[in-house]
Amino acid sequence: MKLLQCYIDDIIKTALMEDINYIDAAADNLIPPEHKSSAYYIAKDTGVVCGIEIAKRVFELSGGDVDFRILMNDGTKVQKGDIIAELDGSTLTLLKGERTALNILQHMSGIATATNKCVELVSGTAAAVTDTRKTLPGLRALQKYAVTVGGGKNHRYNLSDAAMLKDNHIDAYGGITAAVAELRKKIGHTVKIEVEVRTLDELKEALENKVEIIMLDNMSCDEMKKAVEITNGSALLEASGNITAENIRSVAETGVNIISLGALTHSVKCFDISMRIKKK
Repeated sequence: MKLLQCYIDDIIKTALMEDINYIDAAADNLIPPEHKSSAYYIAKDTGVVCGIEIAKRVFELSGGDVDFRILMNDGTKVQKGDIIAELDGSTLTLLKGERTALNILQHMSGIATATNKCVELVSGTAAAVTDTRKTLPGLRALQKYAVTVGGGKNHRYNLSDAAMLKDNHIDAYGGITAAVAELRKKIGHTVKIEVEVRTLDELKEALENKVEIIMLDNMSCDEMKKAVEITNGSALLEASGNITAENIRSVAETGVNIISLGALTHSVKCFDISMRIKKK
């Protein structure tokens, strides 16, 4: 996946303006413009690096006078103590870009690390690990990119990507059959329909309407096994709701095709990385 540079730059500029606004009251009054320093990024835990090119871009936009040498590319598994990158150049630029670069790098690496853990936990099964739309406003593309770096796949990017009937759509319209019939009158031939079901009876109704994807919402593993048997390959089955690292293997072993986790993006723990300036 290659994200548009203009999209990345807009995020970085917004973050820099939020963090600096006018001046850096400490650095601008303490450090002369000609002052140079060397620094490095160090991993303080075990995980997957993600967002290193974006971190590099932060320093290009906040001064452009820093040589940023990447030692560990996106997707690299690092151990505590590994040096991820080395930096040389303007001390002012290093100090002004430090927090923004780390915020982005730590967050994206946290997502990639959490995703990779889930992918490894379901290894050997037919289930793919995906994200959801439960992303932080303005950061969706970065977060979804991080999921792919961790070995996961992306669910839809936005409401335009697929016609997904969740419980509120179905309850508001009056049922699965009526909603699917109305959708089919209006959507284009490239748009797939996914229906969220809460019971096996709703699953059977969705199958009768020949939808392409069915989400099994908060079902037990026993219910999901029955759903796989009933469906018998006639639709893709997605498991969602209350899935954790502790139970994801059991969910995968039911035979579902997809496991979606909002927690990969909406509440992930940042991966611990520090930038340290070398003492003179």
